[in-house]
Amino acid sequence: MRKLLRWVLGLLLLSMVLSIAAVLLMRWWPPPTSAFMLEARLGALAAGDADFHLHHSWVDRDRISANVQLAVIASEDQKFPFHHGFDFGAIQDAVREQEEGVRSRGASTISQQTAMNLFLWNGHSYVRKGLEAWFTVLLELLWPKARILTVYLNSAQFGPDVYGVEAASRLYFHKHAAALTRAEAAQLAAVLPNPLKLHAERPSAYVIGRRQWILGQMRDLGDTSYLKNL
Repeated sequence: MRKLLRWVLGLLLLSMVLSIAAVLLMRWWPPPTSAFMLEARLGALAAGDADFHLHHSWVDRDRISANVQLAVIASEDQKFPFHHGFDFGAIQDAVREQEEGVRSRGASTISQQTAMNLFLWNGHSYVRKGLEAWFTVLLELLWPKARILTVYLNSAQFGPDVYGVEAASRLYFHKHAAALTRAEAAQLAAVLPNPLKLHAERPSAYVIGRRQWILGQMRDLGDTSYLKNL
């Protein structure tokens, strides 16, 4: 039992060291892929989908329109510049809504979503939530907020097999992410809650309504001057 315990503790310590090293390295090195992208590739391979093509292209933050940076914050996590990875007020609201039988709007921050996209798998379990919390803490400790946002914008899914704002911008609007207008940025952000059912290239009435709401939130935040808080 002692040998087994030492082996388990050693494995746990090694895993912690490797995860810290990986997160620290990605502070400067662009991640070439993510766990979610790898899952999509493996799924297509297992299904024998010879026509599968994953759309993804990394771009640095200075090549991403300030409009889309603000639109994503307005849509997903308006307290992003100020919290330390977790929005406890939103978590309490989500728990209360669930207890009342109301469909929860979710409480994951951009930091948590970045951790999920990069390192974890689809699904729900206590193990996954624990790992999500661990990687979220590491991101907040080792990366500046601007880096978290940059990696999120390069790894978030915007449609079937479409990952990252540059790929989405080229595919849906035929331009680079640096050239996205306010309306286009808000339209991309509008599909983030469910990029497999919501479509930026042919927006439904729901997506159009959500786009208009995001545009209003962007104005309320103070437009792109809000990004100075990062």
